[in-house]
Amino acid sequence: MTCVESKIERIRPQQFHETAGVEDWRVVGEGACAYFSTGSFVAGAQFVQAISELPGVADDHPDVDVRQGGVIVRLITVTDDYYGLTQRHVELARQISAVARTLDIPADPSAVQTVQITIDALAGPDVVAFWRALLGYQDRASSGEDLIDPRRRGAPFYFQQMDAPRPQRNRVHVDVWVPYDQAEARIAAALAAGGRLVNDADAPSNWVLADPEGNEACVGVAGPPRPATDRS
Repeated sequence: MTCVESKIERIRPQQFHETAGVEDWRVVGEGACAYFSTGSFVAGAQFVQAISELPGVADDHPDVDVRQGGVIVRLITVTDDYYGLTQRHVELARQISAVARTLDIPADPSAVQTVQITIDALAGPDVVAFWRALLGYQDRASSGEDLIDPRRRGAPFYFQQMDAPRPQRNRVHVDVWVPYDQAEARIAAALAAGGRLVNDADAPSNWVLADPEGNEACVGVAGPPRPATDRS
């Protein structure tokens, strides 16, 4: 269900995935992302130039990362009270994909991911304040426990409030957000590389894994689409 607050029509990851025309895109931890295989920096720059000429793109200001082999585009709204997707992102995603097709640039939805650092904290505000100052990060919109890079380059930090210490487990772990259709393969690869499954109680949205020495990591997905027969 969408809601409208402050003239922003918010949508959930599942709604985005269930919308026609956004097949190039996957929602991960930091919004809707797409990877376009340009093959060269020059082709990537030309693609970004074409994106910049789309009507109204300045209002949504997508994050764009240009590399030698491809371009990553991320769509997310960051305001004082919201951090997420809006209906406007659906149309912009469609337009960007159309530009890519015009330039004969293929998309690779399997190539996107988000990495997040999670810290267990007993004295949450004090711990957050330290990491905010150390990293030069800022509070995420509508959250008193998350930190994000204001330049939107570094991994976000999430602080998990604890009531008691857990000395038998590590206090810091990595969260890896992957496309909903890549989680099974990513988990299988990690297990084949010597990892073990710690907890799958929250599957198919989250799995806890550990490396051979017990260091934990989570694999998460955002809003996989429902089967077509379940949609109303």
